[in-house]
Amino acid sequence: MSVLTALARAYAAAAGRAQPIATVRHVHVAKRPFVLVPLALAGEPNAPLAAMIGDDPAAPRFLFVSQPYDRRQRFEFTAALGMALNTYIGGFSSVTTPDRQVPGGDGPQLWVPSTAGVTFLRLFGRSLRFQSTEGPYAVPLTVPRLGMWLTFLAEQAEHPGSSTLVAATDVLARHWATGQSALEDAHLAALLAWIEPPDGMTGAEAARAAENPVDHPPAGPATDPVFDRVELAPAIDACRTAGPHAVRQAKAKLEKLLRDQVAPTWDLMWRSIDRMRTLPPGASVASRWQRDLTRCAQYCADLAADSRFPQAKRDGAVRAAKRLDELERLQDAFDADRALDDPLVMAEHRLEGEAFEGTVITSEPHRRTGQAKRPLITVSTTDRIRLSLGEATLSCQRFPKQEAQIVSITDSAGGREVVLELAGGMGQKALPAEGSLPVVGEHVCYSKLRQKFRPRGDFPDRNQTPWTHGGPPPDPTKPAIQATPEEEQS
Repeated sequence: MSVLTALARAYAAAAGRAQPIATVRHVHVAKRPFVLVPLALAGEPNAPLAAMIGDDPAAPRFLFVSQPYDRRQRFEFTAALGMALNTYIGGFSSVTTPDRQVPGGDGPQLWVPSTAGVTFLRLFGRSLRFQSTEGPYAVPLTVPRLGMWLTFLAEQAEHPGSSTLVAATDVLARHWATGQSALEDAHLAALLAWIEPPDGMTGAEAARAAENPVDHPPAGPATDPVFDRVELAPAIDACRTAGPHAVRQAKAKLEKLLRDQVAPTWDLMWRSIDRMRTLPPGASVASRWQRDLTRCAQYCADLAADSRFPQAKRDGAVRAAKRLDELERLQDAFDADRALDDPLVMAEHRLEGEAFEGTVITSEPHRRTGQAKRPLITVSTTDRIRLSLGEATLSCQRFPKQEAQIVSITDSAGGREVVLELAGGMGQKALPAEGSLPVVGEHVCYSKLRQKFRPRGDFPDRNQTPWTHGGPPPDPTKPAIQATPEEEQS
């Protein structure tokens, strides 16, 4: 937790209302998102119990399983869910026909209540994508296809800045700070109670009321233990033991019981989406969303080329290293995007001394070093600076192609003066182009954060990787490495 977020939490506790920690929205909100509120059977991994799904807040579709241990019913539930998701994704030409992609176009986006929902979808997808569509235990093609899509979406959720699979609690907590702990923020009803407390109630009072599992059931996939013991278990047993004439009534009772569990969360999900839409999008959100659309389109093309290819159960050494390298590059880029888009996020870097904001008080625009243009500017700031001379190349968002190096830092009345040497982004002529340099009196902000391309790491091919790390097996014709006498004795 940053210093600014901790301070915002203190203010929220004192004011009785969540405090904003972002001025813009750092996630894309699709025009027609698909909301999925899952419920799973406790104590049974990957056993779906119910789900409320759809892209229309006024017309949700409810799916449930009356006998979660029955394999046939579970796969019927899965097939229906897969058909709904495939139909939704297939309705976007931006991903189903990559050649028709339009910058800024709309595409599929899945919302779940919390990060626990993302974890459930990852494990659920893994259990489905290897199911066979042939043989004595064949399942419909939509079942493994759903598993592949859930695995893909869960992988995208790990990518910093991705908006393909969104957890409501996670995205809300990145834009508002509440007066409760981060663990309590994982409860969607309590989190929204701090952000939108009812009239006459503080955030703490509203959150306390929202934690009542009777009025606000858990947002899934886990259910309340008391509900499981007192209501759910007897209702499932009744469906199993009911006679031919009573089974329909028992299933109707179970359906209402489960629907009442997910319906409040369904309403909270759309409140969360509407709340996020009240914030304007950050400048870099559109480019990240376009990257999400491109990835979805590529995955659709891969599925169309070979509908039976499932993702591997686990990554090999080279693929894992490549994936880690990609996630690190995306995290660096996302951190820079958020700070450069949002003054409140940049303020965190200023508090840490890795950025400073101030006013230009002097300028030497015609200064040269040899044949190179090297203007100097002096910035007066009150920020604390932890950057050493020549330690890092700084940049200003208003002049993204220009680099700055700290020449000197001197204390002044009420603050400090920073002399910067500028390079690049001034045109090809002997004198800097008009508007290419900060002028005296201009307000500027310099930091180590830069929106620049970072190349991929250099990794070996599989054939050049040792067999212990997923490479080809050892050559049986070559003698094995013999241990030395010292090693044998040890």
